[in-house]
Amino acid sequence: MKKGEKTISVLTMTLLCGALLLLMAGSPHDSEEESQVPSTDTILVAHTDSCQVIYDQLGLSAWVDEAAFRKAYDGYCRIKDRKKEILTLIDFTKPSNEERLLVLDMAAGKLLFHSLVAHGRNSGDLYATRFSNRPESHQSSLGLYLTEGTYTGKNGYSLRLNGLEKGVNDNALARAIVIHGAAYADPSVCRGGRRLGRSWGCPALPPALNRPIIDTIKGGSVLYIYGESRNQRS
Repeated sequence: MKKGEKTISVLTMTLLCGALLLLMAGSPHDSEEESQVPSTDTILVAHTDSCQVIYDQLGLSAWVDEAAFRKAYDGYCRIKDRKKEILTLIDFTKPSNEERLLVLDMAAGKLLFHSLVAHGRNSGDLYATRFSNRPESHQSSLGLYLTEGTYTGKNGYSLRLNGLEKGVNDNALARAIVIHGAAYADPSVCRGGRRLGRSWGCPALPPALNRPIIDTIKGGSVLYIYGESRNQRS
């Protein structure tokens, strides 16, 4: 893993979020000044442009499909309760022997980490194609999360995840779906094209990157898990 070197403007990164807030607030003045408020079409164009600029300038095409990044960016901009300008994206359309987890500093415009990440044992073998929100399913869940606090448990240093999408991942806390390190997620496991080992539904990281990544994203940052589901179940 190498840290990203490319940066982009903070203004570009926050354009959509600021415009959406302005639209929701409306204008406090009379009708002749209301025309200064951006139209919905203008905001959507700005959003599309800013998302594309971020994707291109950070060279994210080398790491993640544009459709996955766009979904993550949309979600990041919608989450007002975030406490950190950090976005973590996991692209489960990629195989487990490819680096499919990215950590982005959205304020500084930097790619901080890219890493392997394991999926749930009942979500698939090399690829994750089956997802569930159900306890004891041993499947991963898609969607938007906010990171919470850390603890040390049977899997070592771990980070709690709060699922924000009802019926998709809102059982994450109850299911103990957390980020943790695991020997079966180490790069040595998938040498020669083999797949990583699999978790009971948690996004498990290589032990060497577990603590650095957790310490970067803990405490209220946005995580988005993207995938193509054949059977997303509650």
